[in-house]
Amino acid sequence: MELELSSDQRLFRSTTKSFLEKELPLERIRQLEGSDTGFDRDWWSRGAELGWTAMLVPEELGGGSVSGEGVRDLAIVAEELGHGVAPGALLATNIVLAGLVEAQAGASDHGEAIEALVSGESVASWAVYEPGDQWAPLQPALTAKASSGGYQLNGVKDRVELAEQADLLLVTATTEQGVAQFLVPVSTAGVTVEPQWSLDVARRFGVVRFDNVEVPVSALVASPGEDRVIERQLQIALVLQCAETCGGLERVFAFTTQWAFDRFSFGRPLASYQALKHRFADMRTWLEACQATTQAAVTAVQERREDAAELVSVAKSYVGDRSVQILQDCVQIHGGIGVTWEHDLHLYLRRATVNRSLFGTPEDHRRRLADIAAL
Repeated sequence: MELELSSDQRLFRSTTKSFLEKELPLERIRQLEGSDTGFDRDWWSRGAELGWTAMLVPEELGGGSVSGEGVRDLAIVAEELGHGVAPGALLATNIVLAGLVEAQAGASDHGEAIEALVSGESVASWAVYEPGDQWAPLQPALTAKASSGGYQLNGVKDRVELAEQADLLLVTATTEQGVAQFLVPVSTAGVTVEPQWSLDVARRFGVVRFDNVEVPVSALVASPGEDRVIERQLQIALVLQCAETCGGLERVFAFTTQWAFDRFSFGRPLASYQALKHRFADMRTWLEACQATTQAAVTAVQERREDAAELVSVAKSYVGDRSVQILQDCVQIHGGIGVTWEHDLHLYLRRATVNRSLFGTPEDHRRRLADIAAL
C-alpha cells in the first residue's frame, strides 16, 4: 500500500522484509506443496518476537505497536507476507486477538489466552464458515445450548484456517439469546479435525466437528448478541487480507513489467507494443486503486470511524475482483511459461483467488454495501 510511513515504520517494514526473504524464499514456499503442515511453529514464534501478534493488543495486556497505530502497523506485515505469498498465522491469530481484545472491554476476561497468542506460544483461528453455506457470520447453524457446566456445542465448521495446527478456535454459535462466540481449545473432548483441500499451496484449512462439546461459561467471548465484536473481527480480517493481496499484486506487476522489457518478439521487446502498453496502463491504474481503497479502509478501521464497515466492504469488493483480473493478465503476457508449475505466477494467483472468496466474496460485500446504503 502507499501508506505514508514514519521512520520507525520504515525500519519495521525493512526488518520484516529481510526476515521473510531469509526464512521463506519462494523456493521454500514451493516445498510446502503436499506437506502436512503449512508453516513451522518455531518460525512463527520468531515472527511473534518481531511483534506480529502484539499490534492489536493494548500495552496493559502485553501488546504494543511500532507507531501506536496497530492496524496500520499490522497492515505493513500483511503486505510483506503478500509479497512472498508466505504462510503463517498472521490473519487467523490476529482476527481472534481482535475479538478477544474487543470483548475485554466488556465482562469477558481472556487475558491468559491473549498472552499466549501474543508470545507465539499458541495459535488460534476463527471458526465461522459452515459446510454448504456462504458468508453469514451472524447466522451460524452450530448451536450452543446451556448445560449444567456451561454450554454444549454441536455442529460443523469448515474452511477453518490452520485447523490442524491451531491450539484455540474462536467459534461462532447460535444461543437462545443470540449469536455468541466461544474460545475452545482444539484438544477439548468431542472436537475432531479433518484436513480440507486448499488451492493455496502454503495455507491449510480443515473441517472441525463439535459433538456434544462441553465448555465452561468462561469460554464465552462477550455476551450473546454483541455483534460489534464480530464486526470488529471482520474489519480486521478484510483490511489484512486486502493489504496482503496488494503486496502480492505489486510484486507480480513488477516482475511482469521486467519480463516485458526482457522478452523480445520480432526483434522488439514486448513492452514496445502499443496494445501491451495500454494493458500495462490499465493494470497499473487498477493496482493503484486497489492500494487506495485498502489504505482508506485501514485508516477507517484504525480510527474506528463510523464509515469503517462501508470502506472495508468497498476495499474487499474492488480488490477481490481486480486482483484476479490483474494476475490473469500477467499470466497472458508471460505466454506459455506463465501457466507452468515452474513459474511463480501461479503461487500468487492461487493466493489471490482464495483471498477473493474468504470472509465474503466481492458479490457478498456489494450486497452488504447496498444494505448499508439502505440504512
